[in-house]
Amino acid sequence: MDNQKIIYTPEGQKAESDSGLFLISRQMLRELASARWLVWMLFLRDFSARYRQSALGIVWAILTPLITVGLFVGMSHSGILMIQDVNIPYPLYAIIGLTIWNLFTVGLTACASSLVNAGSMVVKINFPKVALVLAASWQGIVEFLIRLLLIAAVFIYYGVAPSSGGLILGLFCVLPLYLFMTGIGFFMSLATGVMRDIPNILNIGLTVLMLLTPILYPITGNSWLARANVWNPFNYLVNVPRDLIIKGQTEMTNGFVLASILSAIAFYAGWKLFYLAQTKIAERI
Repeated sequence: MDNQKIIYTPEGQKAESDSGLFLISRQMLRELASARWLVWMLFLRDFSARYRQSALGIVWAILTPLITVGLFVGMSHSGILMIQDVNIPYPLYAIIGLTIWNLFTVGLTACASSLVNAGSMVVKINFPKVALVLAASWQGIVEFLIRLLLIAAVFIYYGVAPSSGGLILGLFCVLPLYLFMTGIGFFMSLATGVMRDIPNILNIGLTVLMLLTPILYPITGNSWLARANVWNPFNYLVNVPRDLIIKGQTEMTNGFVLASILSAIAFYAGWKLFYLAQTKIAERI
């Protein structure tokens, strides 16, 4: 095999003979391959920093959905909020939906601050900046895996079994949501470098979006919100995995396929934008 000379530039790694179709995509993949070990090291650093000085540590990943679902159960019992019958115990329905949704919110929030949190490291050291965003995105995966233990405990508590055939498929169908989150995370990390208010705006926006999406309660009928959710990709990216886990089937296949395609496009577009802009944004960090 011929040895290619690799040239390191402010824009990233480039092979001396780079040319032809999909040049930028090949450069992006080369940079990603070279950053595998760095992504893992940065993830371990972020994981340790996130929980090291916390009194309860990873227990917060379990307490947060329990408190949220408890509030909705309390409002339902008091008549403040009327929640339709979901054919399974409501806490189980809500915790599964919230666990899937939090994969998106936790990962996206971490991605948005990843470049800024790296500080002078971004400016002073030449390394693949994509590693910072990818390592941050894994925080969402960690909390998702922790909360799967909570879901298993709630299944046991209520004496309900998940669909044996749909469980693995349902977990696999969470992948498009992760791709969507990471794609938007690339863009948000750049935006935060320009405007530090982005994380605060993002937290408010995610809370509103959660309440407008059928995550903690079903939205049916012919209301304006039900019609709007036909075009809401998160409706499919959250509810299809939940339906598969609970029932082993879903009626949202077409919407999920379109939402998955959108997720793949968002991932590639965000990654490419980040690759092209990362050197320029470093001046603003």
